[in-house]
Amino acid sequence: MITRRVMLTGSLALGGAALFAPHLFSAFTIPANRWYTTQLGWSIGPQLWSFNRFPFDEALKMTIASGANSVEAITGQRISANTEDRLSPDMLTNRANLRRVKELLSEHGCSIHAIGVAPADRRHFELAAELNIPVITSNPDPAGIEAVDRLTEEFGICVAIHNHPRPHRWYSPEIVLERLQDASPRIGACADIGHWFRSGLDPLECVKKLKGRIISFHLEDVIRRADGSFDGDVVYGQGEVGVAEILKEFATHDTNFGFKVPLSIEYEADWYNNQPKVAECVRFVDATAREIVRARW
Repeated sequence: MITRRVMLTGSLALGGAALFAPHLFSAFTIPANRWYTTQLGWSIGPQLWSFNRFPFDEALKMTIASGANSVEAITGQRISANTEDRLSPDMLTNRANLRRVKELLSEHGCSIHAIGVAPADRRHFELAAELNIPVITSNPDPAGIEAVDRLTEEFGICVAIHNHPRPHRWYSPEIVLERLQDASPRIGACADIGHWFRSGLDPLECVKKLKGRIISFHLEDVIRRADGSFDGDVVYGQGEVGVAEILKEFATHDTNFGFKVPLSIEYEADWYNNQPKVAECVRFVDATAREIVRARW
């Protein structure tokens, strides 16, 4: 029997913006190495929607200041404050912009571990291939899954299907499993645990149901108000989503994909001053990874 591990190992190894405000940087020490999360096969860094008020070059500086060195890129983000050029498939024909993005990644020692939420079309696969991005986060039309599957085979790049809150067409694990039952293991879930919570689902149970189908995460923690509405994002462990328990469950799953599983940190609050909060979330994930690995000794 061909397992998910056998199929993926080896074949998928691809590897209005405001001016930057210096006071947004916090003095957190960047880890010399991320040994515990590496042992678990995870890549940690912000979903750059968290820093969408800033251009890409400043968002990379904020990422490094947060103690991370990988990101989930977003299309449409200005490359720098002094240009209207944006990170998008248009860079495939504007090679100078593509080179600039690669230079910025090299200068900051960063990689892009995913891009999205974006269309799973040929142009985005070509862009992902140019930037060595292993995962496209998307919410494609279920009727077009076969075409998406062919592109994942052609490019050796995964598609992680993102769940927006109910009644979005991919909002629940059951829908994902049903609609992907005939798809290859290169198409799976981008588990947005905050959106599951907002949909009235138990995120931990959702992760358990999707065992073997989770390719990446959007990590959020939120609090439900008495009237049933939700506060903005909070630092992991301060809300009700159960981030630590979810990570401990996911650590029992098979994640030998040929690339590190993207754990993208989302913090959609305090938009111009949220970098210190993102740093706290990075430290929370690192600490949880350390606890998981040490428990195995």
